[in-house]
Amino acid sequence: MKKNVFVFSRLAPEHQARLRQHFNVTLLDPAGDIAAQYATALPEAHGLLGVGRPFGRAQLEPARRLEAIASISVGYDNYDLTYLDERDIILTNTPDVLTETTADLGFALLMSAARRVAELDAWVKAGHWQAAVGPALFGCDVHGKTLGILGLGKIGAAIARRGRFGFGMPVIYHGNGRKPELEAELGAGYRSLDELLGEADFVCVVVPLSERTHHLIGRRELALMKPSAILINIARGPVLDEPALIEALRERRIQAAGLDVYEKEPLKDSPLFALPNAVTLPHIGSATHETRRAMAERAIDNLERALLGGTPRDIVNPQVWARRQA
Repeated sequence: MKKNVFVFSRLAPEHQARLRQHFNVTLLDPAGDIAAQYATALPEAHGLLGVGRPFGRAQLEPARRLEAIASISVGYDNYDLTYLDERDIILTNTPDVLTETTADLGFALLMSAARRVAELDAWVKAGHWQAAVGPALFGCDVHGKTLGILGLGKIGAAIARRGRFGFGMPVIYHGNGRKPELEAELGAGYRSLDELLGEADFVCVVVPLSERTHHLIGRRELALMKPSAILINIARGPVLDEPALIEALRERRIQAAGLDVYEKEPLKDSPLFALPNAVTLPHIGSATHETRRAMAERAIDNLERALLGGTPRDIVNPQVWARRQA
């Protein structure tokens, strides 16, 4: 007898067909009554597949058959791990497949903020280009500048490689601990948070969101940065104190920021939109056709293994899996 899977995000037809080979599949209809669909599907679901919706006690209490959630994402701050552990529900994610794509996006933000790409694109299209530009519209160099990485994990290291080997940038980093192999590969230097903020020309934030990293960068930290420094955030919005950042940008206490994530998403209205020194993207770190396809395939593979037998590749809460195998 097939198990039941509820898909709560968009999924390509070929991926839907793959799931239906093994499961009874219910797809969320975004044009329908969302609450009613969850109320109907959750009590029957053995597995959930998707991204972007918080799941904890309030949402999952009716899902008494639930065995596994396959998140089509790397981050898992939307999930209440304590509750999942209590219920013996497996959570999987999709690391690795989006590392290089997200690093591309991070470096694109860095370049765009440094060379004022978005600002000058809008300026040209508005018909202001009547003569050669003067110093008021100049940007700043990227090559040879000091690149500071907050969180030298896989994505942070991929950004660091682009800077070090592509642009000759000295790399410094801060994180939970030293990374000797990456230090040797990149010639990277470890710094305290305060030291990094004071030294770096570009500060790239690539840390996971947690209680410890919530508002990691606030008014005090922004004040430590150089007036010429540029801040890039591709982590999670709440890692930055957004009002403090807006104030620093407005008062030119830092030069610019490149942002792909925000405290509240989607960002429909914000003082950031009025700031020419803020590059604002709609959370597209992994948003390429190739990467989203790979993420969906990885999530489906994890779900199949969790529900049909075998060990999922990417288990967020391995203690639950260990108990279930005992």
